[in-house]
Amino acid sequence: MNKIIDFFKKIYDFIFSDIWKLTENELTRVQKVVFKFIKTVFIAIRGYMDDKLSVKASALTYSVLFAAVPLIALVISISKGFGADKLIENALDETFIGKYGLVPEVMGFVEKYLQTMSGGLFVGIGIVILLWSVLSFFMQMESAFNEIWQVKKSRSIFRQFTIYFSAIIIIPALIAFSSGFSVYIKTQLADSFLYNMLSPLLSFGFKLIPYVVNWIVFTLLYMMMPNTRVKFVNALIAGLLTGTIFLIFQNLYISGQINLTRYNAVYGSFAAIPLLLFFIYISCLIILLGAEISYALQNIHFFDFETDTKNISIRYKNFVTVFITYLIVKRFENEEPPLSNDDIVQNYLLPIRLVNFVLMQLVDAKIVVEVTDEKRRINTYQPAFDINTLTISKLFYKLNTTGSEMFLNSKHKFLTPFWDKYLEINNLQNENTENILIKDIINENENFDVR
Repeated sequence: MNKIIDFFKKIYDFIFSDIWKLTENELTRVQKVVFKFIKTVFIAIRGYMDDKLSVKASALTYSVLFAAVPLIALVISISKGFGADKLIENALDETFIGKYGLVPEVMGFVEKYLQTMSGGLFVGIGIVILLWSVLSFFMQMESAFNEIWQVKKSRSIFRQFTIYFSAIIIIPALIAFSSGFSVYIKTQLADSFLYNMLSPLLSFGFKLIPYVVNWIVFTLLYMMMPNTRVKFVNALIAGLLTGTIFLIFQNLYISGQINLTRYNAVYGSFAAIPLLLFFIYISCLIILLGAEISYALQNIHFFDFETDTKNISIRYKNFVTVFITYLIVKRFENEEPPLSNDDIVQNYLLPIRLVNFVLMQLVDAKIVVEVTDEKRRINTYQPAFDINTLTISKLFYKLNTTGSEMFLNSKHKFLTPFWDKYLEINNLQNENTENILIKDIINENENFDVR
């Protein structure tokens, strides 16, 4: 029994501690692949819990229901420009709502919505409500993705509008292309020798088309939605995985309706509503889990020594804070491009969570400011005020005084005089560093290359 317990304890210690201390030089090629897979799964599962994906999926479910009719109405309107509105309806027939016979009702809502928008006194208001309903849904999704990627700043309204509505145009075009391609193959080449020879392969290809469309859509989603630069290969892997899981879940769920006869017997036609809610919720959960996977894949190397990061001493955290501030200040002084959190992590081999924590504190204390690099689609950091006045003393004063202090209404009488004495001691400590500028910590005569 003790051997079994020791075995599982070793596995636990390896997954939660030891694996994060192994460098790539110590591993074989096979070990690198296996350990990377283990790390990715671990980070994604932990992200699921830490980022409360179940709560985010619930919020997105509400947003989807609120924006469903306006979103479909907008897609149908755009699809008419491609001559693909019927193809969109056919695509809806293959989904969950199609199997429940809800497509005619949904399309009825859409037609009424479009008629209301296209005429009358409230045409302008109708268009504004439609655009805002769709935009707010995407904003909610971007917010969820940004939290997963630990991005604190969203895009501007203009960039959100252009990116999201570009996606709305691309999706109908993809559906129209895939459906049109299938129809062309079946009608124009049906009697040809090549078609008959390749029939099994083409049959497999037709079955694969929905997966390919899903893979493209999910990959674009994971690349475009977070307000940061996501590498294509990481978005692609997450897109392939979640796109496949999404379609498998949809098919299993639709085929499983025959086992819900008792549920339907109790709720009747009303059964479609809770089941639809459940379907949307699980779908949102799959999408968010894909975002966690893409984040884990891109940042897997930055989670090394994370156990040590969690147990970091106050002194070492202060050291990292001064070091990161120094990097930002020197880049600004030398008129070099500002650094992003990824730049700091990659160039100076620091754990990403520690870097993000320090940068968040520096931004909150108004020591540095976030600046969006539109070309790289990332947030970078620059000093928030004159670097010729930023001393070590001023840095820690701003950090230490950000937030509430002495907020107790009812406090012990000894607390106030002790607080005054503490401030006096603190001021004495600061006197030693009040004349040392951050940018001058390392002088020109010292042979250090911080790049």
